[in-house]
Amino acid sequence: MQEIIQDDLYNYPKYYDLVFGSDWGAELAFLQAVFAKHGTGKFQRLLEPGCGTGRLMYRLAQAGFEVAGNDLAEPAVEYCNDRLEKHGFPRTAMVGDMCDFTLSDFKGADFGTKKKFDAAFNMINTFRHLPSEDHARRHLECISAALRKGGLYALGLHLTPTKGEPMDEESWHARRGNLTVLSRLWTVEHNRRKRIERVRMSFDVYTPTRTFRLVNCADFRIYTARQMADLLSSVPSLEVLETYDFAYNIDRPVKIGAETEDVVYILRKK
Repeated sequence: MQEIIQDDLYNYPKYYDLVFGSDWGAELAFLQAVFAKHGTGKFQRLLEPGCGTGRLMYRLAQAGFEVAGNDLAEPAVEYCNDRLEKHGFPRTAMVGDMCDFTLSDFKGADFGTKKKFDAAFNMINTFRHLPSEDHARRHLECISAALRKGGLYALGLHLTPTKGEPMDEESWHARRGNLTVLSRLWTVEHNRRKRIERVRMSFDVYTPTRTFRLVNCADFRIYTARQMADLLSSVPSLEVLETYDFAYNIDRPVKIGAETEDVVYILRKK
C-alpha cells in the first residue's frame, strides 16, 4: 500500500521546486523581454513577492540581476537562501507577508529605503492565495511603494472565464536525477458567490529508496476579468501596459475576453 502524507506542500521545498521549476527558461526569457520592450532605464534590482523556493530568483541572479523576495513559508525561504548562497549570492529571501512589507525589510544586495526596485514578478498564481480584496489591494499598494517610477510588475494568474467551463484538473511530471515527482491538481469546490476555488494537489514522489504521496488542500480567490480590472483600477499608481498568456510570447500580447483563463498582466508604476 502506498504511503500517503497529508501535509502542506510548502514544507517539502525540494519536491515543490522540482514540480514548479520546469518552465524557468521560458519565464526568464519572457521577463527579460518584458524589461526590454516595456521598460525605461536600467533594470537591475528585482523583487519576487511570494517567492517560495526562489526557482527564478537564483536564475535571475545568475543572469546578473540583484534579487530579493519574501514568503510566509519558512522551509521554502530557507531552501531559497541556501541555493542562492550555494551559487555565490547573498541570502536575500526573507520570511514575510506579500501584502505587508516595505523596502526597509530587504537588507541584502544593497537594497535599502533609498533604492527602490526596478521590477517585481509573481508568475504562477501565488497572488490568488490572498484571501480577500483588501489583502490583494494592500499587496498591490506594497508593490507600488517598492517600485521606482516606471518600474514594472509582471503578475501571472488564472482567471475564471465567464463563458465556457474553467479547467478543473491538470497533471504533469518532473524529474531531476534519481528523483521523479508526478503532480496532479484538481478542483473540489468552485463557489463564484464566495469567490473561493478549493483545490487538492498531490505529489507522487519516487526516489531510489522510497515511494510516497503528498496530499494538500488549498483555497484560491476567484477573479473574473471584470473583477481583476476593478481591483487594478483601485490602485491608481499602477497602470496596465499589456497582457500576455502563459505561452510567454512577447510578440503576441492577448486581449482578455470572456473565455480567457491564463493571463500575465504587465503593470507599470506611474
